[in-house]
Amino acid sequence: MPATHERTANRPLTTRPKRRSTGPAAREPHRPRHTRRADGRGPWPYLLIAPAVLGMLYLLVYPLARTVLISFQDFGLRELILGDPKFVGFDNYRTLLSDPRFWEVVGRTFFFMAVNVVLIMTLSTLVALMIERLGRFGRTAVLSALVLTWAMPVIAATTVFQWLFHSEFGIVNWALKELGFSSFDRYPWFAHGPAAFTILVVLVVWQSVPFAAITLYSALTTVPTELYESARLDGASGPRIFRSITFPVVRPIFMLVLSLEVIWTFKAFVQIWVTTNGGPGDATTILPVYAVQMALSSQRYDLGSAASLITVLLMSGVLVLYFRQMFRQEDEAS
Repeated sequence: MPATHERTANRPLTTRPKRRSTGPAAREPHRPRHTRRADGRGPWPYLLIAPAVLGMLYLLVYPLARTVLISFQDFGLRELILGDPKFVGFDNYRTLLSDPRFWEVVGRTFFFMAVNVVLIMTLSTLVALMIERLGRFGRTAVLSALVLTWAMPVIAATTVFQWLFHSEFGIVNWALKELGFSSFDRYPWFAHGPAAFTILVVLVVWQSVPFAAITLYSALTTVPTELYESARLDGASGPRIFRSITFPVVRPIFMLVLSLEVIWTFKAFVQIWVTTNGGPGDATTILPVYAVQMALSSQRYDLGSAASLITVLLMSGVLVLYFRQMFRQEDEAS
């Protein structure tokens, strides 16, 4: 026993190995306390979007702020060259609002917008419904034609319309003359106010229908076919199906397209300026054209800026009234 005890006492002491944990905490690598978080909250996302934000501020916000500033100044050709414009407060707005010609232009602008929007939305809806009922070949052909029309540059399309209605070489006068309407021989379309106004309406509608029709057709494809089948089994007619099923489903997209067309037709400028410069007389002058005429022809950049801001305010007022009505109807529906 003593020997055994001696051997035991002389054995070196050893520590028992600790059992290694196999839980989730052990498998997780050690993370330093002060490392940068990799969840995207560093400065790099802001640095990456900074060029786009700065470009937007320079191209959109700065011109708008500059326009607002000029509209409160006496800013003509002299001030454009020499600088040092004087602030005149709301005198430019008083000058515009007291001008009868300005109110004629405002009324013509709203009339031009209303005619275009009604025609665009009506034709686009009919074209979208037609595409939905076509076969694959017909649908592809119509959609391709719409895309090509939509892709045509505005200046190119405007030039084509100018040649179509040319008094001497236009194909429209030639066709009408061949059909027996001899009074249209060398008829000067752009020298008569109502004729020029009608041509511009046709041009704007022709350029706007493709986008609206394609958008509405894409919305029509989301309507469940089961609803159509149930309505037909109940004996509902086509107009009743459109009122009760189709339009309620596509209504949000329809209202979106309507608001976009209101904006685009309200500020139509290129087609009118290239074709008639607002003439003959003031027959085709709307607010954007009037603002440019004030700024360039009369060299009253202050009045042009004020007219531009009034255009923005009027267009915003129309959209605010429209959106309020739309939200009210959505609240009633829900």
